[in-house]
Amino acid sequence: VEGESKDAAKFFAAIAKEVSRTGTPVPKPACIIAGGETTVTIKGKGKGGRNQEFALSAALEISGCDGIVVLSAGTDGTDGPTDATGAIVDSNTCKNAKVKFCLKPEEYLRRNDSYNFFNNTGEHIITGPTMTNVMDIMISLID
Repeated sequence: VEGESKDAAKFFAAIAKEVSRTGTPVPKPACIIAGGETTVTIKGKGKGGRNQEFALSAALEISGCDGIVVLSAGTDGTDGPTDATGAIVDSNTCKNAKVKFCLKPEEYLRRNDSYNFFNNTGEHIITGPTMTNVMDIMISLID
């Protein structure tokens, strides 16, 4: 996976939604695994990294599609200038953020502020440095 993180996440989420709705290209239950390194064009003044941005963009795309979970994380244990390595989201992430925390996920994504979004929702993955740097990994589970 490469390219702009939020766009790559839309593509990744589209595959997960297709599996969920039609059972193609693989039947449910399914696990989709991808790797690589995306980029983020910073337009806002927020805090985050490419994996957190990927997860937030994916959360917006899978919102309301029950049975889909997406994880995006760096194998080195870090993501941008943060203590998180990524985040894990599901089809209820955006709804819960709006209802429970009065957050606007679209605004956090627009400001490149995924770290603070997930800091509020508690969906960060924090491992600390792993002393490896294979690539970033993206996983979707579809049930």
